[in-house]
Amino acid sequence: MDMFSAIIQGIVQGLTEFLPVSSSGHLAICQHLFGMDDNNLFFSVMLHIGTLAAVLAVYFKLVVKLLKAVCLMIKDIFTGKFKWSEMDGERNLAMMLIIGLLPLFLLFLPIPGTGMKIKDAAENFSKDGYFIVVGFSLLITSLLLFLGNRKNKKTVAFYTSKGRTAENAGRRRYNVVDALTVGLTQCVAAIFPGVSRSGSTLAASQFRGMNKQVALDYSFLLGTPAIVAAALLEGKEALFPDDGNRVSMDFLPIIVGMIFAAFVGFLAIKLFKWLLSTDRMSIFIIYTAVVGAIVVIISIVELASGTNLFTHNPLSF
Repeated sequence: MDMFSAIIQGIVQGLTEFLPVSSSGHLAICQHLFGMDDNNLFFSVMLHIGTLAAVLAVYFKLVVKLLKAVCLMIKDIFTGKFKWSEMDGERNLAMMLIIGLLPLFLLFLPIPGTGMKIKDAAENFSKDGYFIVVGFSLLITSLLLFLGNRKNKKTVAFYTSKGRTAENAGRRRYNVVDALTVGLTQCVAAIFPGVSRSGSTLAASQFRGMNKQVALDYSFLLGTPAIVAAALLEGKEALFPDDGNRVSMDFLPIIVGMIFAAFVGFLAIKLFKWLLSTDRMSIFIIYTAVVGAIVVIISIVELASGTNLFTHNPLSF
């Protein structure tokens, strides 16, 4: 991998991991346009670590408080002092994050007759021949963002009619149904490149009537353990492949890509929070709709010709 490719993929990963436009979808687009190598699992792991660093930089104090809350809850459970009804805000958030992660285990279920697990479908959808899936997934992201934004406006109107400010509109504590709904949405986003994880989970929370800033914080925090899990799984596969053949790696481009992913990711989180607070979600709704439509059109032309329009290579399935 050359330095240019590493920088481009690092920027794309950092920017799109947190903005509601789908990092997997945009990486698939970059790989499709420039013929970039999409099989370097170790590089993918390092990009995930870069984006993880961005989340921890923004939410460091809250993450420390949540880890402390989890430890205290475990202590109370073993000493018989734990009471669900008496959880404070931090313990409630920690518990709802744990519950929201449970649906991720569904990704490890086998797909009958294929020899694959559900999570493996995402790799196939990223191939040239399935480029159209990326396009339709981006259109789905646009629709989810539109519906979530419309629901949020209704939530704000309801709460402001009761004397609350727009910033404080919506519920601020998750319940089990909220957490499972958002967790299942995250699973779907993990399967289809083009369905934004942050965008779809934000929309799911808004459908449940949550405060939009609380919903965004929950979405970012919920993604943190998922990023760690992805890094561990991909790291194991990259360093200890089943066939025993390790891929040779040039570490300098990998480190540079990780740094770009972390820095751009930090800025993307701050940008997203500001855009959400100022009701500028229409930017992402329009963007994902336009890019999705363009990808679908390109895909139809390529499927008819059987070749990638940009690299001129035969489509892979």
